[in-house]
Amino acid sequence: MLFKQIQRHGDNFSYLIADQTTHEAAVVDCSYNADEITQILKAQALKLKYIISTHGHSDHTAGNSQLKRTFSDAKTVAHKLSAFKNDLQVDDGDKLQVGKINIDVIYTPGHTPDGICLLVEGQKLLTGDTLFVGECGRTDLAGGDPAKLYRSLFDVILKLDDSVEIYPGHNYGHLPSSTVGYEHKTNYVLKPRTLSEFVD
Repeated sequence: MLFKQIQRHGDNFSYLIADQTTHEAAVVDCSYNADEITQILKAQALKLKYIISTHGHSDHTAGNSQLKRTFSDAKTVAHKLSAFKNDLQVDDGDKLQVGKINIDVIYTPGHTPDGICLLVEGQKLLTGDTLFVGECGRTDLAGGDPAKLYRSLFDVILKLDDSVEIYPGHNYGHLPSSTVGYEHKTNYVLKPRTLSEFVD
């Protein structure tokens, strides 16, 4: 499996996932990195199958249309509550297949109503703006809901194995990636607290 974290412009991370046997690929949160992503796809003769958005904020979807123009067979993918028209709508528990690579869709609202995380081969969790290294997504933008974010963090993400790797949507932390266990121990957002304490 090819798994590449890309940060070319600003602090947004994009992700490229590919099966190097079948050459099928998926891009997650293209953001402002479409040019570099396109170069990698072409250089490695990869067939882009999916353009996936963890949520609909423009800093994550910015390059989707450019990739779609270049790779016309690729399908845009987002949660069914996305405000944007997409080729494929997904919900919690859905699965995407990229070659022989399994990607599980996990619904994690709170930062936005359409937020999803993507669990790649049961080991790499792409968290979008739900969870960062040392922080979590803000809830003061349109559609943000701190109670839903609490449940996404404590009832969903923290239920995963400590060894699951965390790959966030922004480079906000002291490391570009982490693990569920490390964040559980060190991220102040995830310290034990009640729902009302978290919302406050």
